Amino acid sequence: MHTIRLRVNEKVYKNLMWFLSKFSKDELQIIEENTEFVTAQKELTDNLAALEKGKAEFIGLEELEDDLEATIRKYVA
Repeated sequence: MHTIRLRVNEKVYKNLMWFLSKFSKDELQIIEENTEFVTAQKELTDNLAALEKGKAEFIGLEELEDDLEATIRKYVA
């Protein structure tokens, strides 16, 4: 399956969405983009590039546990 991005004028958006909705979910899936998606996608792409270049930073289990505990305390309190 291929993925494409389109920038669509408001005048044709409804017509385009109507047309695309005529395809089955096996044929076409509409993926709504939002700022959270774009931000997460960029972060993951940057992380992958750093990993492939050998410049990724890793942490140990103790540091991971400390970070997780701090995050849990932040949202439970």
